[in-house]
Amino acid sequence: MLIHNTESGREEVFEPYGLPVKMYVCGLTPKNDPHIGHARNFVLNDVIRRYLEYRGYPVRYIQNFTDVDDKIIAAGIRENIPAAEAARRYIEGYFKTIDAMNVRHADQYTYVTEYMPKIIAMVQRLVELGHAYPSGGDVFYAVNTFPRYGRLSHQPEEELLVAGARVEPDPKKRDPRDFALWKAAKPGEPFWESPWGPGRPGWHIECSTMALDTLGEKIDIHGGGTDLIFPHHENEIAQSEAATGATPFAKYWVHIGMLNLGEGKMAHSGAFIPLSEMLNKYPSAVIRLYLVSHHYRAPIAYSEEALAAVQPRWQRYVETRTNLLRRIRRAEEAQGGPIGQATDQTPTSAAVPLDEAREAFIAAMDDDFNTSGGLAAIDNLLRRVNEYASSLGGGLTPEALATLRASVALLDELLTEVLGIQIEAESAQEIDPALLAEIEGLIANRNEARRAKQWAEADRIRKDLEERLNVVLKDHAQETTWEFKS
Repeated sequence: MLIHNTESGREEVFEPYGLPVKMYVCGLTPKNDPHIGHARNFVLNDVIRRYLEYRGYPVRYIQNFTDVDDKIIAAGIRENIPAAEAARRYIEGYFKTIDAMNVRHADQYTYVTEYMPKIIAMVQRLVELGHAYPSGGDVFYAVNTFPRYGRLSHQPEEELLVAGARVEPDPKKRDPRDFALWKAAKPGEPFWESPWGPGRPGWHIECSTMALDTLGEKIDIHGGGTDLIFPHHENEIAQSEAATGATPFAKYWVHIGMLNLGEGKMAHSGAFIPLSEMLNKYPSAVIRLYLVSHHYRAPIAYSEEALAAVQPRWQRYVETRTNLLRRIRRAEEAQGGPIGQATDQTPTSAAVPLDEAREAFIAAMDDDFNTSGGLAAIDNLLRRVNEYASSLGGGLTPEALATLRASVALLDELLTEVLGIQIEAESAQEIDPALLAEIEGLIANRNEARRAKQWAEADRIRKDLEERLNVVLKDHAQETTWEFKS
């Protein structure tokens, strides 16, 4: 398995330090409703975690919340509530939306406000080691004490000087590249007591503290958006390695490309589309499919038209699965066996190359989690399955039944288990047996009419199914399939 490492700039063979794989992902600063750009970061990291587990690597997955921050304070002022209440509100909104998006929860969530003693202790350690200095109630990291600074973002020293002065300007700094580890409290802001006076942490020190505390001095994968490479992740490396002496802090730096809206990235500081708004318009599985259909490192130029264009692809997955299950159920009922009964027969690999499809999917995903290539392998499988199902007659041989069952299982394995894209039709579990019998009876009558070339009667039945029962028919070479209109 190959993973592109931002630090080296190339794909590297994945060799974790040990098991479980230690994975830390920079989480949300809860200052507003999560947007679809956030969804891309968390969905793609969820896919990476799922795929590692699929390939046999247990994963310990940690994600943080920056629940105290200038922007959270501003949100509290904007909404006339305490900053802590604003943070709680938006954290609740985060969980509501990621649950809808089928993003698995982290093994542990860490919160800055719960880590204050350990953050202060780490700042103290950096001061004692000579890597940081107090200045007027603030504490700054001394970048010139860490010669490897800049290796993640690959920026020359002169650019780092300019960037440091622009990102964190402060006359109390000794060097423009230096950055705040601790910030003196301003009137009306939340604060914590420290050896340097009341204040709160700088942005970067929190993730170093929480990652080291939960995963140890060396972690395998550190994830986040490409907008975090500099300064956030660059500063995390400097802090963590200076404090522990262990290198590298993270073996693989994995960064998700930005989802751009117009000329810039989607962000709360500019234009953004709340994820909750998109979930009111599209099934969550369609949004997830849209996000994983691009390689995780590639930026996406977001448009609603592009999102809407993905929906038919997802509907093909749902329709195929539903129709295969319907064929299986009918065959089992005809054989007098219970639904879902196993069979000793081997699937017909020549007709539907299941092992080949799985191998093609794995080959794509092993190449730096290439989800677009993985989906291409699934689409090819879908085509072969549909061709095979259409070639079957009314009755199914044991081998054909085994092939259809195995095909459904593989679609569930690759799409739902690994990519997290749910393809089970909501109506499949809830449809009334009497309604199902009526639909299939009408389809049988229509097929009889077509065989007798009674085209007007066949059209009448089709129209009745669509207008009265909301059912759309699709005619194939050997059978007619149906689905409910969306």
